[in-house]
Amino acid sequence: MESDSAFVAPEGVYSVTEEHKPLPVPIHSSTAAQPIYQTRLSSVTVRFPPKHSVSPGLAQFLGANLTKDLKKDKEKEREKEKEAVVKERPLLEERSMSSGSTPEDSFSSPDVVATPDLSAEPQQYKLFSHPSVSVGKKKSNISRPKHNMRTTSSTFITRLQSTEGLSKTLAAKQGDVTFLFYNTGKAFLWIEVGSKTKVRHLALGREPLTRISFSAYPTCHDVNPSTASSERLDVIIGFSTGDLVWFDPISSRYCRLNKQGTISASLCTAVRWVPSSPTLFLVSHADGTIIVYDKEREDGIFTATIPNGLTNTPHITINAHHASPVSDEWDPLSTIFVTPPPWHPEAIGKGEKGVVVKNPVSHWRLCRRGVVDFVFSPDNKYVAAISDDGCLRVIDPLAEQLVDCYASYFGSMTCVAWSPDGRFILTGGQDDLLTIFSPWEQRVVARCQGHSSFVSAVAFDELRCDGRTYRFGSVGEDNKLILWDFSSGALHRPKLLGAHHPRPSVSSSISLAHRRGTGSTIQLSAPRYHPAPSRNEVSTVQPVLVKQLDADLLTSLAFLPRALITASKAGHVRVWVRPLVMANPSPRRRHTRGTLSVTDFRGVVH
Repeated sequence: MESDSAFVAPEGVYSVTEEHKPLPVPIHSSTAAQPIYQTRLSSVTVRFPPKHSVSPGLAQFLGANLTKDLKKDKEKEREKEKEAVVKERPLLEERSMSSGSTPEDSFSSPDVVATPDLSAEPQQYKLFSHPSVSVGKKKSNISRPKHNMRTTSSTFITRLQSTEGLSKTLAAKQGDVTFLFYNTGKAFLWIEVGSKTKVRHLALGREPLTRISFSAYPTCHDVNPSTASSERLDVIIGFSTGDLVWFDPISSRYCRLNKQGTISASLCTAVRWVPSSPTLFLVSHADGTIIVYDKEREDGIFTATIPNGLTNTPHITINAHHASPVSDEWDPLSTIFVTPPPWHPEAIGKGEKGVVVKNPVSHWRLCRRGVVDFVFSPDNKYVAAISDDGCLRVIDPLAEQLVDCYASYFGSMTCVAWSPDGRFILTGGQDDLLTIFSPWEQRVVARCQGHSSFVSAVAFDELRCDGRTYRFGSVGEDNKLILWDFSSGALHRPKLLGAHHPRPSVSSSISLAHRRGTGSTIQLSAPRYHPAPSRNEVSTVQPVLVKQLDADLLTSLAFLPRALITASKAGHVRVWVRPLVMANPSPRRRHTRGTLSVTDFRGVVH
């Protein structure tokens, strides 16, 4: 069964069912661009309402007006969607508009994503929870992007191509539909996974639903699952110029933020929607910053504060665990540098009236080198960010504080993922290794050896993670697709961790949590910086499967309920269908231990 389009894993055979290859672009074309940035993947599953199959003749015979009935059903479905969105928002979050705004240009205050233990004091104004600026006005409908991409005169968008009859195709869909977005060169594509659309050419694969060409390189993107519906999709695209585009592919409408680098002209390295928030998202940049945006706000006049010595001191050496902190007032290994704008939620909470809220919501400087990627924890309480200085930083976004900083074994970290239950953080790096961190034990649990070049992407397979055994995958510049199974109870004990050197246990982590305090805003007494342990001190995990693919550099990997997806730097996307035994999206056991975080253990000791 082994071939370039199939491989055998312990659970069965994975095989390629569809491929999407980049279009050959003429050299003289203005949209021609070499894929110098990695291809990234974003996916979302949308549930389309069932279609009404009523015979028109029978409807006329019964005297019913079929058109009116269908309109009424659609209106009811829209009302249900609106009610669902409203229920997700706390009652304190009343949307308001500034005095000079229209419903389309209105600015919205962010949603609360904190858990009660982190926001127990009602008068504290946090980053993701602040009162409305004006009172007495209610938010009408959820706003949509202002501009029509099909009729725009902007030179930033050079071409828009959609499949023939796209509106009718979407209107005919019902049930769960999985959409995939990816970038290649200066193009951004929207496809449907498992669709029956026509094949353009045997060498090119299926036709995308939409293909957009820009004058700049799209480098990262994310789709908001909390607002996804059959009528709208909220996608944020980051570019090499620092520009951001809020795009709805269903209506082909868009809006630009950080236009021409108004707030930051540095390359966008990653973008993530704040979980369960319809408006807030975070963007990391190559200048070492993470910026918080609200899609419904306009760009404000903002200048970030530069820490002392940032431009005059050398960067941290690439082997971060051998580096000593520089003698500056700001130490990136122990704190993050926050520049709050005048309209920051805390400033508004202190009573500053008449401030028109704009972007950015907040500005964090993490390090002196570029931020590579970041992800939210499953409980939404923390952010794990990796950077070119070889560090993994765990951040409390509500308190805007650094919780922990871990050094890589060697070189820069290149990719990061959080386990579905929140117990582990997985990173890949230039040391050809995958490293498993336990944030609540504050240690490196294991390293995974199997790649012979830089690791490009890592991802957990949620369907095969049950709280005891964790399945994850990785791809690298060696063109290897590797699957791994990890179980902390079955780890091989390193030589240096014998009977006289036991591994840290849950009890030791609880005592550590006790020393660090119970609140996210309490000054942490324990060291935040953790050097990398040697190889002899850490257990090693071996691959379950190694698949050598015949393609250009692999850059992305994603697990879907029914498929595994890989992408190359040139934009070659492959969909590998799961074995039949795994086709059921409802796993047998799933995260039986629940989602864990440092806060859970703080509650145990008190």
